[in-house]
Amino acid sequence: MRYKRRLVREKTLQALYALELSDDPIDHILTHTIDQLRDDKESHEFARSLFQKCIDAIPVIDPLIREQTANWELDRIALIDKLLLRMTIAEFMFFEEIPPKVSINEAIEIAKRFSTEKSSQFINGILDAILERLKTENKLRKSGRGLIEISVNTVREEESNNKAT
Repeated sequence: MRYKRRLVREKTLQALYALELSDDPIDHILTHTIDQLRDDKESHEFARSLFQKCIDAIPVIDPLIREQTANWELDRIALIDKLLLRMTIAEFMFFEEIPPKVSINEAIEIAKRFSTEKSSQFINGILDAILERLKTENKLRKSGRGLIEISVNTVREEESNNKAT
């Protein structure tokens, strides 16, 4: 059975949410959330990897969120929103094969389902700003066709440089 990536992201969100709110050991949380995807190896591995990257990268991810939400304390951001931001930024930074716009769209759709009425707009704005920052600082590593938007002018400049040499 092949699971849709949205379901996989929702299971990962549930696991992260459970981790934030309970004293349960990680293994227990994974057994009752992500491990339900075991019959699809690829989905299961993606969910576990995303979960672990979100946890491991909190020291890198949370400062990015704080900088874009200067008027808000991180603790005041709705928990689901904060977890979705962490998940999406982890996808930006650690999953080269996933286009950033796909990650953002998934976060927005999940926010519409699980968070507040205005969360999707809030998340979209924060993620767009963080994505631009990561691009500007060359901290976005994406590979494969169509994963990074290249402007027409950049392509033309590269073609002209290639012809000149």
